[in-house]
Amino acid sequence: MYKTLSPGALGIRGLSLRESLKLAKDTGYEGLDFSIHEAANLAEAQGADYVRALFDEAGIKYGAWGMTVRWQHEDWRADLAALPKYAALGAEIGALRSSTWCPPSSTEREYDENFAWHLERFKAIAEVCNDHGIRFGIEFIGPQSLRPADQHDFIYDMEGMLEMAAACGTGNVGLLLDVWHLYTSGGSLDDMDKISNADIVNVHVNDAPAGLTMAEYNDHDRRLPTETGVLPLEGFMKKLATLGYDGPVTPEPFSKRVNALEDPRAAAELAAEYMDRLWAVAGLA
Repeated sequence: MYKTLSPGALGIRGLSLRESLKLAKDTGYEGLDFSIHEAANLAEAQGADYVRALFDEAGIKYGAWGMTVRWQHEDWRADLAALPKYAALGAEIGALRSSTWCPPSSTEREYDENFAWHLERFKAIAEVCNDHGIRFGIEFIGPQSLRPADQHDFIYDMEGMLEMAAACGTGNVGLLLDVWHLYTSGGSLDDMDKISNADIVNVHVNDAPAGLTMAEYNDHDRRLPTETGVLPLEGFMKKLATLGYDGPVTPEPFSKRVNALEDPRAAAELAAEYMDRLWAVAGLA
């Protein structure tokens, strides 16, 4: 597994792919989560080899690219029709991981109806990705605060998302596994004994504010990994190592402290410092 920068997760906006790669290299990351839209624009102008060369020259591995299909929209099939272009580019350059997230509740649909609604979309996306050798990760969202009593609960834990992945039936659907969501869903590290490396597409890490009950966790107020010691990060990383996980590990702190840093390098360096701590705590350094 390798430390991966996602500029947007640190509140960094407006950097080009080349600038993001340089930032990742200069601040000690091994990988970069990136926009396949931007990569496709570059490939159309200068060729896929140009995009591949940008990563190779920086010495940076591919992280995950965000799924381009806006599957929650009614006109999602228009995006689906364009997905083969992006998936083909991902395959050509070797960027074989894409991911999205799934809301844990619904104002409209009860569980079974909602499962079928999501399955139609996720399966269609997975089939296109599978045609090009792309793995598709789906993130379950754990906090109780996003499952209010006046809404219908939906998938919010690992077990439920693995059921969705299996229902897709394509063999390339797995988890975007975030330690925050594993913890806030009421899950435990023991849940990771039920999965393998093949079940994990990409990983997010962070920490949680201290002194809160499960009901009080706000999905947009987290901490840098190892900052508070609330989340079981040492055990989480050791479990990933035991599973032989070989993909990107991306800090996603949603932190006011990080977002307040106007200098992109300062934000990336601060997160990198905590990622180094995480590796050291888990004995991976």
